[in-house]
Amino acid sequence: MRIKSCLRSLLPLCLSLAALPSGFGQTQKTAAKTYVLKAARMFDGKSNALVKPGLVIVTDGKIAAVGSAASIPADAEVIDLGDATLLPGLIDAHTHLTGMYSEDYKQRELDTLHKTIAEQAIDTTANAKVTLMAGITTVRDVGSGDFLDVGLRNAIRDHIVPGPRMLVTVHALGATGGHCDSEDGFRAGLFGHESGPLDGVINGPDQARYAVRLDHKYGADMIKVCATGGVLSLTDDVDTPQLTQEELNAIVDEAHALRRKTAAHAHGAEGAKRAIRAGIDSIEHGTFLDDEALDMMKQRGTYLVPTLMAPHGIQEQIDKGTYIPPPILAKAKAAIAAGHQMFQKALAKGVKIGMGTDAGVYPHGRNTEEFHLMVDLGMKPIDALKSGTSADADLLGLADKIGTLETGKLADVVAVPGDPVENIRQVEHVFFVMKEGIIYKNERGPSAK
Repeated sequence: MRIKSCLRSLLPLCLSLAALPSGFGQTQKTAAKTYVLKAARMFDGKSNALVKPGLVIVTDGKIAAVGSAASIPADAEVIDLGDATLLPGLIDAHTHLTGMYSEDYKQRELDTLHKTIAEQAIDTTANAKVTLMAGITTVRDVGSGDFLDVGLRNAIRDHIVPGPRMLVTVHALGATGGHCDSEDGFRAGLFGHESGPLDGVINGPDQARYAVRLDHKYGADMIKVCATGGVLSLTDDVDTPQLTQEELNAIVDEAHALRRKTAAHAHGAEGAKRAIRAGIDSIEHGTFLDDEALDMMKQRGTYLVPTLMAPHGIQEQIDKGTYIPPPILAKAKAAIAAGHQMFQKALAKGVKIGMGTDAGVYPHGRNTEEFHLMVDLGMKPIDALKSGTSADADLLGLADKIGTLETGKLADVVAVPGDPVENIRQVEHVFFVMKEGIIYKNERGPSAK
């Protein structure tokens, strides 16, 4: 009771602080300056061809005008990037920025037990910065713990640390002993309790709704579920369904009622089909999807986020002879073999495809390599660029704010050398990054920060 009384006594102070200007007490940068960004060409995020030349006028953190016919304000700072292509800030729809990459499987597991939460939180800021410097100005972060994702999102939002705009999930929701059970693979009793809804672990529709509400209560921008087993978890098969139809129905219904988008980790076809029937917004990975699942996605407009960089990163470890626990290695090899064929079938069927990478399974900052992996499997370069801009913006529910270079949108602009339609790997060499009118990287001019 004394604690409650103390909190009640603090309420007037909290209300008075809430009335202060939003920037009070925060380290903020100003984006009030007007910039004119010039380059040899421009991809606006939605067209089927590049525009020549490229020109974007930015004022007060937003795009004021686009195109060579735009009137250039007299007080603007002109930044001519030369033989380059302007693009909308890139979007990665599947990241784990609070997960530290390590090729030592055992050490990666132990780090979360050895390091304090404060140390882990500081570590995550390095991941955020390198991701932003790669040209990724927005991410959908789909699984974390100890509210690290919420803290990182807020620190970036408040300009405490540099990083991409984050949509976070708090806890990915899954079944006891499943891929999203963080106690999976450890001995019983080690953590002093059995994981439950507050940890994102549910059993039954009622707990499913409760877990969604808990995620929402503690800051989730979207809801992520594990509908099947996973590659990097020790005690489950990669393709088995892990949530019932009723549980998935409850999760998606509750999330949508709260105006939160949903994503389903799903390697296996049956678990994916349950999620699709429930109305899930996207299937993540989709490694073993069959024709029926892909046809359902096409019919319902469900996005596929193939995360090709994840198996690519694991294959690199295999090629180097890195130790991978045998159960995980077997699952990884099966997933690598099947994933490419699935992607090509989805592409042929016209399934909506978003760009997401599973950053953290491979070293952070290599996100843009996903584009060439999609193109190598048959996607047109211009469509690959759309997947990481306008398509992802639609998937995230942010198409009115980001994803294209259009008047009124937030000024998220990146530049790459040359022509990425002629050579998609040019997107791996982002040299200019602007987010909401603030320049975080400019390797070609005096405005570099």
